Amino acid sequence: MTLFAEFRLQVGRPVALGNDGFGEARIVPILGGTVSGPGLTGTILPGGADEQRIRADGLTRIHARYVIRAEDGCLIRVDSQGLRHAPPEVMAAMMRGERVDPTQVYFRTVIRFETATEVHDHLNRSLFLSEGQREPDAVVLRLTRL
Repeated sequence: MTLFAEFRLQVGRPVALGNDGFGEARIVPILGGTVSGPGLTGTILPGGADEQRIRADGLTRIHARYVIRAEDGCLIRVDSQGLRHAPPEVMAAMMRGERVDPTQVYFRTVIRFETATEVHDHLNRSLFLSEGQREPDAVVLRLTRL
C-alpha cells in the first residue's frame, strides 16, 4: 500500500479517570502536531483528545478526535478508532513513558475525515488505515487509503 500521509501528534500526560468495570479509562490530550505526505499536509491543532479504555490484559481501545488545518487553510476533522496491544512487559514500559520497539506493538486505527470544503471532499469519501507507533511524547501514524 502507498503512504497517504504521516501524522506526528504531540501528546500530553494522560488524565486517568479510573476503572468503572469496563477497563481503565483515560484521556490523552492532543497538543498539536504535523501532517506530511503526498495525500495531505498541514498542522494538527491543539485541543483534541484520545479517549482510551485499557483492559486488565493491556488491550487498549482508542478513540481520538482532533482537527487538521490543511496547508491551504481548510479545516478537516479526524475521527480515529482502533486497538493497541503488546506483550505485558512491553505495555508496562510504554505506560511508563519509555521508548519501545514498535515491531512488538500491534497499533492500528481506522480513520475517517470530515470536511465542509469542496477541495478536500474526496477525504469524506474514503476510509484510511493507520499503523501507529507510540513515542514517549508523541504518536506517529502512517496512513494508507482503503
